[in-house]
Amino acid sequence: MSGGEGSSRSQEQAPTPSRYESQKRRDWNTFGQYLRNQRPPVPLSQCKCSHVLDFLRYLDQFGKTKVHIQGCIFYGQPEPPAPCTCPLRQAWGSLDALIGRLRAAYEENGGAPETNPFAGGLIRVYLKEVKECQAKARGIPHRKKKKKVPLPGSPALSDVRAPQKRSEVFWDRCEAWPLKGPS
Repeated sequence: MSGGEGSSRSQEQAPTPSRYESQKRRDWNTFGQYLRNQRPPVPLSQCKCSHVLDFLRYLDQFGKTKVHIQGCIFYGQPEPPAPCTCPLRQAWGSLDALIGRLRAAYEENGGAPETNPFAGGLIRVYLKEVKECQAKARGIPHRKKKKKVPLPGSPALSDVRAPQKRSEVFWDRCEAWPLKGPS
């Protein structure tokens, strides 16, 4: 037994993919399967933002995050004292991370950045609306991150009030959860 034999074998093996790479591959395969299961099947070359939005809505049925609807007595409460019948949804952070992985996987699998359906403006709008709807339903105030670090003696970031601009159209869509795509 020579020591070189064992070491050459280990050099030939591909390195174990990172957790991120493994998840990205699983997500890509899941999305591909989703497209193949459509009637009629959708080739990846014809995939549009609308298919991605439908996929995100489809994933909601597997969510684990309680999102209170407006009629719920716990709507707007971050820690409700009792259970309710409100639906479980995919958390905004999970959807955001998923889109990031799929966006990268699309380009790694030969897709052009300018045709990437995961990078479309409709996807960003949808994610923003999900984020705001979930924050409001759970009573979590959402404030934009400040780029500057507060100086000693200045008010803390938690004391700074967030702008209160909300469009009526946006909140109408929140009430009609799950969000509907363009018709």
